[in-house]
Amino acid sequence: MSPWKLYTFRMAEPATRSTAGDDAPPFDPVAVDRAYLQERARRRARIERSRARRRAGVRFWLVLLVLIAVSVLLTVTILNEVERLFGL
Repeated sequence: MSPWKLYTFRMAEPATRSTAGDDAPPFDPVAVDRAYLQERARRRARIERSRARRRAGVRFWLVLLVLIAVSVLLTVTILNEVERLFGL
C-alpha cells in the first residue's frame, strides 16, 4: 500500500458564527435579585467572621494577661508567706 492512500486530504471546516441575539438567555429579574441578596449575605458573613476572629484574638490576650497577673500575685503571696514562716 502506498503512503499516499493512507493520507487524507480532508480539512476541517471553518467554525460557524452565531449571533449573540439569537441564543441570548432570557432576562430573569428574580434571579438577579436573588443573586444580589446572596452576595449581600456572603459579604455580611465574611465581615462577621472577620469581627469574630478579631474578638477571639482580644479574648486570648485578655485571658493570657489575667493568668499572668494571677500567677504573679500568687508568686508574691507565696514568697511573703515563706519569708514570714522561716524568717528569711
